Amino acid sequence: MVVEHTHTAPGTAPIVVASNRGPVSYRLGEDGTLHAGRGGGGLVSGLSAIGPDAGAVWVCAALGEGDRLAARRAGRRLDAADTGDQPVRMLDIPSATFAAAYNGVANSVLWFLHHMLWQTPLEPSFDSGFREQWAQYEAYNTAFADAVAEEAAEGAGVLVQDYHLTLVPGLLRARRPDLRIGHFSHTPWAPPDYYRLLPDDIAEQVLRGMLGGDRAAFLTRRWAESFAACCASVLPGAEILPEEDGTAAAVRFEGRTTRLGVHGLGADAEFLRARAHRPDVEEWIGRLREQIGPDRSIVLRVDRTELSKNIVRGLHAYRRLLEDHPQWRGRVVHLAFAYPSRQDLKVYRDYTDEVQRVAQEINATFGTDSWQPVSLQVKDDFARSLAAYRIADVALVNPIRDGMNLVAKEVPLVSDRGCALVLSREAGAAAELGDDALVVNPYDVEATARALHMALLMDPAERAERTKRLSSAATALPPARWFTDQLAALRR
Repeated sequence: MVVEHTHTAPGTAPIVVASNRGPVSYRLGEDGTLHAGRGGGGLVSGLSAIGPDAGAVWVCAALGEGDRLAARRAGRRLDAADTGDQPVRMLDIPSATFAAAYNGVANSVLWFLHHMLWQTPLEPSFDSGFREQWAQYEAYNTAFADAVAEEAAEGAGVLVQDYHLTLVPGLLRARRPDLRIGHFSHTPWAPPDYYRLLPDDIAEQVLRGMLGGDRAAFLTRRWAESFAACCASVLPGAEILPEEDGTAAAVRFEGRTTRLGVHGLGADAEFLRARAHRPDVEEWIGRLREQIGPDRSIVLRVDRTELSKNIVRGLHAYRRLLEDHPQWRGRVVHLAFAYPSRQDLKVYRDYTDEVQRVAQEINATFGTDSWQPVSLQVKDDFARSLAAYRIADVALVNPIRDGMNLVAKEVPLVSDRGCALVLSREAGAAAELGDDALVVNPYDVEATARALHMALLMDPAERAERTKRLSSAATALPPARWFTDQLAALRR
């Protein structure tokens, strides 16, 4: 068990953000010099809205050897020149502890849990090896709690991010009862029956950890309700306090009340529209048009080869479209940008291989000398993705489960002529975009193929009108407001 220290002296930061990934990452050159670059991931985009003037400190983990060296050289704070003047404390957590916490627990257990990815006849199997990894997850969360407790001023607002840090609110509450602590989940939340696949004590520990905060917030009402239901199912005596409409407002447990919040992260319209019209994007539009052909329609997907993104079924649905509707052969190209993700886990390497195999099989079956039905790209290129956003006729976003899905929100924002959206009902974005998307069951390949056919046939005027409404919904809570809304709610 984690030893909980108390009575840490206050620091100076009025706001502290804690997340696994920070706003900067370091690459180690061959000559031993460190090169700073912007950290990746949607979370970094959202939290960049803090700005250097708020007095906020960002606490994050060193992810690789470059980061660890930078953290050791920096001492308590990274060089402001590397971070855009944002005060950042990067934790040099031992690599074995980090690997067990990040890959062993966060990505192989909690991610699989909330996205409901397990093949339950075979997995999970919680043995002594898992218990060793869980102890490292506790140590990793403890390192964050200690650092945040040292940085936060008296009564400061603390925003803890995501499934990597579920234990931090409770650990921090023991150290600094004066703080206002919020936790935000960027993933879905599993329903109780699935959540209870976790060992009973671990299931309880995670919930207790999050209920150590004043607020637990989620991307959609659906995920907030699932969390509340898990508390009621797992924690003896937990009470769900309702809103006037009957939805869950808060969880009361052991004398403490944790408010529930919903903040649906939107896309950054100003940044995306400006970036999508830079010369490198214009150049990519020309290259893509030349590659595809001027008169062919484009079905686009842009995803990491993340198991939850459902790329393989998307390819099967596209194959079914070509089988059922031969008129599309030679007239449509599936641009599939599938960027390798988490390749240090074998199941992800195997999945990436399967994506490539199915794409090659479709091309071998249907392709001609003048037409390749699938154009699969596995190297990440932001400018190329934006170019494809602008010229696509149909966007396919069909995750098995997704906390939100920003691609579904980004495509309508930069589309030149309007783009039909085929969207999984299991994406958090469906709560906001469902009225103007073609919504599908992500497991139903036949239904997805029919939706692709309908999307390709959609009248251009209707497509443009739907895209306009999708854009409006997609920007309802832009990243800067998404962050400040949480902070304001925490202070209330």
